[in-house]
Amino acid sequence: MSNRVEIRYCTQCRWLLRAAWMAQELLSTFEQEMDELVLQPDTGGIFEVRANGELVWSRKQQGRFPEINELKQLVRDQIAPERDLGHADRKPAPQS
Repeated sequence: MSNRVEIRYCTQCRWLLRAAWMAQELLSTFEQEMDELVLQPDTGGIFEVRANGELVWSRKQQGRFPEINELKQLVRDQIAPERDLGHADRKPAPQS
């Protein structure tokens, strides 16, 4: 099975740079596991990330953009669940 990640982003909102940066981060992290990464221009305020056809992030549903470590974890869970992300897997320490 080939691993494919898709990032759909709104061109009207000028989110190409954000989508491209996230794509670069995912490609760097999953260079061995990922076979394809697609940037899909769209409109209407969309920002969605799919991994192997599964929606892992929707700005509309979440009300925000993902943090990059959060996105890496979600993508990892779909394409390489056994993969340890090292420091990106650590949860922030509780605030005192």
